[in-house]
Amino acid sequence: MAKIVEGGKAPEFELETAEGAIRSADFQGKTVVVYFYPKDDTPGCTNEAKDFSALAPDFAKAGVALVGVSKDSAKSHAKFTAKYGLAIPLGSDPEGKVVEAFESWVEKKLYGREYMGIDRSTFLIQDGVIKRIWRKVKVAGHAQEVLDVAAAL
Repeated sequence: MAKIVEGGKAPEFELETAEGAIRSADFQGKTVVVYFYPKDDTPGCTNEAKDFSALAPDFAKAGVALVGVSKDSAKSHAKFTAKYGLAIPLGSDPEGKVVEAFESWVEKKLYGREYMGIDRSTFLIQDGVIKRIWRKVKVAGHAQEVLDVAAAL
C-alpha cells in the first residue's frame, strides 16, 4: 500500500452517508476536504463538525467540498446531523477500511492505557492528489485554517 504523503495520490473511497453513497470519484477534477474524527456527539468531534458546518458556505464559495468520516453508522450520523444542524455529509466507515487507507487508524494512549482509535486528521485533496495533511488535529481554529489553505489553492 502506498504511503499517505502530501503530493501523493489519495486513496479511493466509498462511504455510506445518511443521504446515500459518496465516492472519491464524485470529486473528480474537484477539491475536497476529508476529515476523520473519532465519534459522533462527543465534545471535540461535535465542535469540529459545527465549525466545518459554519464555514460550509465559505468552502462552497471556494469550490471545496467537505466530508467528515468516522466508524459510526449512517443512522448515528443522521441523528448527529439533525441534533446540531450540521451542513456537511458524514461518511460511515464501520469496518474502518477508509480510515485505514488514509492511515488514520493509530495507536493511542489515554491514562496510560493503549488502544487503537481514529487519529483526528484532515486531508485536502485536489484532483485526487493530497495537497495538505493535518494530523493530531486540535479542534479550535482548525476548520478556518483548512479553509484558508484550501482557498489559496
